[in-house]
Order: sequence, then structure tokens, then C-alpha cells
Amino acid sequence: MGGAMHENDAQWEQEFDQWVQPFLAEFGHKGQRRWAPVYLRGLIAPGERKSVEPMARRQCPGDKEQLHHFVATSKWDTCTHERVLLEKADALVGGHGAHLIVDDTALVKKGEHSVGVAHQYCGQLGKGANCQALVSLTLARDEMPVPVALRLYLPKPWAQDQARRRKCRVPEDIVFRPKWKIALDEVARVVEAGVTFGDVLADAGYGVCADFRNGLTDQGLRWVVGISCETHVFAMSTRLRTVESPSTTGRPRTTREATAKPRRASDVIASLGPHALWTVAWRRGTKAMLSAEFCALRVRTADGERVVGHRHGPGDEVWLICERRSGGETKYHLSNYPADAPLETLVASLKARWSCEQAHQQMKEELGLDHFEGRSWTGLHHHALLTMIAFAFLQHLRKTENKAAA
Repeated sequence: MGGAMHENDAQWEQEFDQWVQPFLAEFGHKGQRRWAPVYLRGLIAPGERKSVEPMARRQCPGDKEQLHHFVATSKWDTCTHERVLLEKADALVGGHGAHLIVDDTALVKKGEHSVGVAHQYCGQLGKGANCQALVSLTLARDEMPVPVALRLYLPKPWAQDQARRRKCRVPEDIVFRPKWKIALDEVARVVEAGVTFGDVLADAGYGVCADFRNGLTDQGLRWVVGISCETHVFAMSTRLRTVESPSTTGRPRTTREATAKPRRASDVIASLGPHALWTVAWRRGTKAMLSAEFCALRVRTADGERVVGHRHGPGDEVWLICERRSGGETKYHLSNYPADAPLETLVASLKARWSCEQAHQQMKEELGLDHFEGRSWTGLHHHALLTMIAFAFLQHLRKTENKAAA
């Protein structure tokens, strides 16, 4: 995507100067308005490494310190720029057919001193590694993703270590929050900004968390999320009943129990038999239509009120969706889409999640999301925001070119 920028430098430079103006207007100092476009051009223009020194060498020889100061130590709040980014993203890909995709992406690090770095799961490598983890929100429609939020997950040992916090200038109001809570707060910010989308998508890392699902429901949002095969659900017919048992006071003690036991998602699907799944195609790939086998049935979540014998009784009615891929891999999902939603609609939504991974990869490979060499909280979030702004501009160019070609 960014590699084509050198083909017609004058054209994209002119378009860039106009497109970036609303972001520049939010900077409080003249110096920041000067260096922001330089940094953004450094991210967009060709070049193997997108850290400060090589970008300065290509964009502003002799001014490395000023460029470094702008991104790493200059004090500018990202909030207003993030609002502009949300407006740009909504104009580009927002609408009732859009998806808001929750995920996280890891930035692999060799040292131990960058803010939030720890040995944790790294999706890029498919295993535990020394890295920083960013909670990510991406707005996407028609296979065009625009990342709109990147927030560093601060592991609990980091959050509680005052010396490391001071060294990396972590703001005092930042406390430990699990990833699902960071994600819910970011979703609320996007909703409050008036961005329009049809549903929220997330993988099992978030979907297994009942608080995350319920938080989305409480915001009035539709969602389709991955879950574990071990996630328990109740049959639709399950109800709660009141039972009385003797007590030492002589007055019967009343408790609540479910009329049936919850079962694992995998067991529920297995009980439907081998012919319950059928082939559904969702989009055209590079060679042919992409398809897999799916089935969906209505169940009740196992996250309701406490009951005898189980931590929770039956909760809301949802879809339990099973996906069996051509290689034999089986995935499970839950969705609060209404009971009359066609299977094709559920499949189209849950398979739209892949575009956020595409965006993460492009931001790393072409815009240097993981090239930042500073250690501070502020510097990392400045760099992440500027990377998203650069990505949004490239998507603006892509959409403009697609319209012209049509």
C-alpha cells in the first residue's frame, strides 16, 4: 500500500497537505504543526526503517533531535486528534454495514525498559515473547479497515512499579486494567463520538469474558465474538426455580436452581449430529469463493444470577455458532443478533474480523508501527496515533482511486 507512494510523489503530497489540515489545527504550538507532517511523511514515504533517525535522515537531514522531541517528549494530548481520526474513519468506512473490530497486536521488543514490555502472548509469533501489547479497535467496511484506537495494555507488575512508571512517564491516572476493560472503554469512546457501525466483533481472547459481552450489550450494541470450546451454555428451555431447604433456625432457606445443567459449547454442537453443519460462502478470495461449514442454534449464556450447583444460571438468549474449516479446525462463536437473523448474516459478520489483522500487518510492514525506539508512555502513544493517521490517509487515497477507476 505505502510502497506505491513514490510513483507519483507530487500528487499524493498535494492531497496529503489538504487532508492533514484538520489534524494540524488541533496542535497548540507552531513547532508541533511543523513537525507532525514531517513525521507523517516519514511513515508514508518509502524506507525500510521508520524509527526517528532513519526518517530524519530521509525527510529532514540534520534535524533528528527536533523530530525526536516532537514524538517522544513534546507534550500534546492525543484526545482531539483521535476525535478527528474518528471523523475521518466514519466518513471513509462508517455506516450500518460497518464493523467495529476489537483485537490486540503485539510489538516485539528485545529489551526490558520500554513501557509495558513483558513476556506475554504475541499473536505475530504465535507464542509467548518479550513484547508490548496494544488493544486495538478497527472500523471496517467492504474489506477496507481503518484502525481508530491503539491503547497500551500495562501489565499489573508494571502498573504497581512506581520506579518504572516514573522512568517511562506513565500518567498517574493510568492503573491496571484488563484488556477487555480497555476495549470496552474505547468502544464507548467511539460510540460517544457518533461513529456509525452495525456490530462489534472480537476473537475468543475477549469473547470468553462475560463482562465484556455484557458490557457491549449494556451499550445497546450487537456483537459477534469468538469463544472457547469449553464455554458453557444452557439450553433455551432452561428456567430458574425456587427451592426450599431446612435450616438451623427452623425457617426454610430458599435458593434458586436451574432446571437443567449447562453444557460445553463443543458438546452442544456434537449432540446435533454430523449433518448439522452446511457450507456457507462469505466472500471471494484471490482464487475462488471462501467457504466453510457452519451451523447456529439459539442457547442461553451461562452468566446469569448465581444458582445452586453452578456459579451462574441462564442469562440472555444468544446464537451459538460453530464453524468447521476445510482443514478440520473447529471454532465457536456467540452472537446477540436477533433470533430471525439468517446464518449467512452471522457468518458474514464473524468472518469480517480478518481485516483488522490485515491492517495491523500493513501498519507494521509499511508504516513502522513496531519501529518506535523510545521507551515512554507518551512517545509510544504519539507514534501509534501518527501511524493510524498515516494509514487512514492511505485508505483515503485508495478509496479515491477506486472511485476514479469505477
